[in-house]
Amino acid sequence: MTFYGRDFMTLTLLLAWLLVPVALAADKVDAMAQQGEARIKEGQQSQRQIDKLADQTGDLVAEYRTVVKMVDGLRVYNDLLQRQVDGQLSEIDALTASIDQVSLIERQVVPLMVRMIDSLEEFTRLDVPFLSEERSDRVAILRAMMLRADVTAAEKFRRVLEAYQIEGDYGRTIEAYKGTLEVDSAGREVDFLRIGRVVLMYQTTGGDRIGVWDQGQGGWRELPAAEYRQQVAQGLRMARAQVPPDLLILPVPAPRELGR
Repeated sequence: MTFYGRDFMTLTLLLAWLLVPVALAADKVDAMAQQGEARIKEGQQSQRQIDKLADQTGDLVAEYRTVVKMVDGLRVYNDLLQRQVDGQLSEIDALTASIDQVSLIERQVVPLMVRMIDSLEEFTRLDVPFLSEERSDRVAILRAMMLRADVTAAEKFRRVLEAYQIEGDYGRTIEAYKGTLEVDSAGREVDFLRIGRVVLMYQTTGGDRIGVWDQGQGGWRELPAAEYRQQVAQGLRMARAQVPPDLLILPVPAPRELGR
C-alpha cells in the first residue's frame, strides 16, 4: 500500500511537471492568438484608412480634373472676351474719329442750312402765291429750329430737306383749297385751284367771279366767269378726287424767269 501511494504521488508530480509546459504553451498560444487578432484588427483599421485615403485621393483627382477643365474653359472664354474687348476698342477708336469728323462736318453744314433756308424763303416770296401763310410758317419754323440746342444737326438737315421736298411736290400735284381773297375791295370766301406751279385760279362761292394769277404782272387778273366757270368747277372736282382726271382748258401764263 505504501509503495503504491508513493508511486501515485510520483506519477502525479510527474504529470504536474509535464503539464506545466503545456499550460505555458497554451498561454503562449492564447497570447499569440490575441496578438494575431489585434494585428488583424489593426490591419483592418489600416485597410479602412487606406481605403478612405484612396477614396479621398480619387475625389481629389476627380476634383483636380474638373478644375483643369474649368481652367481650360475659362482660358478659352477669356481669349474670346479679349478679342471682343479688342474689337470694341477698335470701334471706340473709329467712333472717336467719326465724332471728330461729325464735328467738322457740322460746322460746315450749319451755314449751308442757313443759306438753304434763306433761299427757300426767297423762292417762296417770288413764287406763285399759293398757301402763302402755310409756306411762310414753314420757313419760320425752320429758322426757330436752327436756334434750338436740343435738336441735332442731322435732324435739322432732315427737316430742311423735307421742306424742299414739299416745295418740289407742289410742282407735280393739283390741289383745291379754300381761302379768303380781296375782291372788289372786300374780303370774300373763294375756292383756289392750283395746278402744279403753272396755274393758280380762284372762284368765288357761287361762281360769279373767276380770276387767275398773272405772274408777269404780279397780281390777279379777272377772267370771264361764263367762259371758265365750268372748267374751273371741273378742275376743283378733279383736285378733290371727286371725278377722274380729264382735259381742262385754262389760261396758262407764258413762262418767265423767276425773279424778273
